[in-house]
Amino acid sequence: MKTFCAQSIGVCLGETCILEDVSFEINAGTVTAIVGPNGAGKTTLVRLLSRTLKPSSGIIRYNGKDLSKLPTMMVAKTLAVLPQVRHAPEGLSVEALAGYGRFPHASGRTSQSQNDKKIVDWALEKTHMGHLRERPLATLSGGEQQRAWIAMALAQKPEVLVLDEPTTFLDIAYQLEILELLRDLNRESNLTIVMVLHDLNHALRYADSIMIIKDKQLRGFGAARDVLTAETLNTEFSVDGDLHWDHRNDCPFIVAHKQVHHKDAP
Repeated sequence: MKTFCAQSIGVCLGETCILEDVSFEINAGTVTAIVGPNGAGKTTLVRLLSRTLKPSSGIIRYNGKDLSKLPTMMVAKTLAVLPQVRHAPEGLSVEALAGYGRFPHASGRTSQSQNDKKIVDWALEKTHMGHLRERPLATLSGGEQQRAWIAMALAQKPEVLVLDEPTTFLDIAYQLEILELLRDLNRESNLTIVMVLHDLNHALRYADSIMIIKDKQLRGFGAARDVLTAETLNTEFSVDGDLHWDHRNDCPFIVAHKQVHHKDAP
C-alpha cells in the first residue's frame, strides 16, 4: 500500500521556486530518509507531507486521497508531525505534553478519558519517559526532550510519523538513542516514518529508502544502499568518498576523504 504518492509537485513562493516536478511513492510501514544539501528544499517537502503547505502544482495523495482536501482532524488522527522548531508553554510537564497527542481524538471532550490516559501511559512507556512524567519539559536534556515530543506524537496513535531533523543539536549518544527508538517503533507497530537527516551514515543504517533533494529536484530515490553510492556522493554532495561494509549493523557506511569542487557547466 502507498502511504504517499506525489505526482509532479512544485512549490513556488512568489517568483522563487523551491521544488520543481517532484514525483515519488512511499510505501506503508517503511522508513524513508530525506537527505540533501542545505537549502535544497527538504523542510519544504516535510511541510507538504504534513499539510502545512500546499503545492503550487501537482498533487500529493495520502492513502489514495488528495491530501489537501482531507479534513484536518481526519488527517491528525493518522499522521503525526514533529517539525524542527517546536514551542511548549512554560512549565508544561512531560505527561501534559504527551496528553496533547490525544486532542484529535477528543470529539469535543474537555478532559481525558480512561482510554486516553492508558494511551498516554503507553506512549511514555514506549519512549522510556514514564519516570520523568512529572518533570517540566524545560528541565530535561536535549535527548529527553526529543523523546517527550515523540511520546506526544505516539499518543496520537498515528499510522505515519513525519520528522524534520530529529537528531539536530543532539550529541552522538542521544542521536543513536532517538534513531534506535524510531526504528523499533517502525518494526513493532509498522509505523511509516519519513524523516529529514543530515548524517548520511545514519540514513544508510536506519532507513529503508533514501530520497535525495538537490537544486529543487528529486535527484535520487530508492533503496538506501542503491541510492547512496560513491558516485552520488560526488555528484550530489560534492564529496570524494568510499563506501565500506559495516558487518556489525549489516549496512554500508561512508568514509569521506575531501570536498570535490565541480566546475560550473558552460
